[in-house]
Amino acid sequence: MADTVKRPAGHPAVKPFTFKATDADLEDLRARIAATRWPDRETVDDDSQGVPLALMQDLARYWATEYDWRKVEARLNALPQFITEIDGLDIHFIHVRSKHEDALPLVVCHGWPGSILEQLKLIGRLTDPTAHGASASDAFHVVIPSMPGYGFSGKPTRTGWDPVHIGKAYVELIRRLGYTRFAAQGGDWGGIVVDAMAGGRSDPAAAEPAPPELIGIHTNFPGVIPPELFTAAFVGTPAPSGLSGKPYGPGDHPGCALRDNNQRPRDYKRCAGRPSGYKCRMTEVMSRCPACGARVYVNAGSPTPAHQADGSDAQCPGTGQPSK
Repeated sequence: MADTVKRPAGHPAVKPFTFKATDADLEDLRARIAATRWPDRETVDDDSQGVPLALMQDLARYWATEYDWRKVEARLNALPQFITEIDGLDIHFIHVRSKHEDALPLVVCHGWPGSILEQLKLIGRLTDPTAHGASASDAFHVVIPSMPGYGFSGKPTRTGWDPVHIGKAYVELIRRLGYTRFAAQGGDWGGIVVDAMAGGRSDPAAAEPAPPELIGIHTNFPGVIPPELFTAAFVGTPAPSGLSGKPYGPGDHPGCALRDNNQRPRDYKRCAGRPSGYKCRMTEVMSRCPACGARVYVNAGSPTPAHQADGSDAQCPGTGQPSK
């Protein structure tokens, strides 16, 4: 079935886009990395005091001497990239149409602290499934936007570009491309955006109907907090009765090690250029204890202590297991 219509005359411009960093900018970046003033080495042989100095120095060395931006730049510029203004802000996106005309349009939303680079490996499999052992009915036309303030999209100069606004902007983008039917996928903040795009809101009572063009969403950032806890944490409704009142967090259960935050630089470096070997710390947390995994994100924006100062009998809220 046809999923596109002809764009009307006078429709806001969708302009081709390419990018080439200047040699001076790249040299300046390398010089600033090389000029880093490092702190003294930690006084322990583990990461209990934070990311080890040697690891950070090795990471800086990699960015200054090994990372090849020109290679990445060429890979991006080999793809159809565009810029269009929505609600006063430039939105950058990749748009690759499948050779299969009945392909379903799909908007793929990256998260934080990611970028469209994470999705490049998906494009061939989604747009040309027959080349990867699948059928033409599995084909998608792929649209990958850069979130406002990320990559080559514009930086908002006022408040209001929340997930709801971003979701509505992406729907407008799809319409602007002439599609009349599409699906959406997202992870991390992109998962929150696609949920908002489908009408979901922090307060379930404020949910809105999904846009008629959106036939479904896929998220790899599902909500795992019970609704009554979610609204208490994010909306301000009264907390349900029966809670212990004890603060808990990533240090309260073996599956939610507080050191996860310290581990991330190791994971990012180990997994650079090797997506198949990626070991997601948050996936480990969520699979062991969804309630603790959710609390990691709740605590990220909360003044609640991450763990009890005396290390006493704090319990995992999901399993009830003691932390020690």
